[in-house]
Amino acid sequence: MKKQLTTHSAEQTIQLGQQIGQQAFSGAIITLKGDLGAGKTTLAKGIALGLGITQPITSPSFTIMKSYSGRHQLIHIDAYRLSGIGLDYDLEEAIYSDGVSVIEWSTNIQSSIDHECSLTLQRVGETCSIEIEYDERYQSLVEAL
Repeated sequence: MKKQLTTHSAEQTIQLGQQIGQQAFSGAIITLKGDLGAGKTTLAKGIALGLGITQPITSPSFTIMKSYSGRHQLIHIDAYRLSGIGLDYDLEEAIYSDGVSVIEWSTNIQSSIDHECSLTLQRVGETCSIEIEYDERYQSLVEAL
């Protein structure tokens, strides 16, 4: 299934992420795809807020993964540097945990990810077009947006 959304500012992208975080459930896997600067980390910040996390959220590009405590644990992964490597970093256990996994640059490890809610972001100026692809597991989450 697919749904198309548009935000017109970073603040609206954060608000959308917050709605996603509020609806997120234990074991959810949310993948974020898009070019550099498309708004993936901005959306991840909003998801964290929706999970009740008040710590600053930054892209884990160099550490690969960061974990935050909230209503559900947030596992924030940036797979940018994992192109062609796969899950040699033992990320599978983290991705398939009881927390909420948010994976930026998921296309670099896509063959290792099943049953995700995938958001593809395209930014033109301040406007961000977001295509959401999901299965029935994420239907109520997406319908609430």
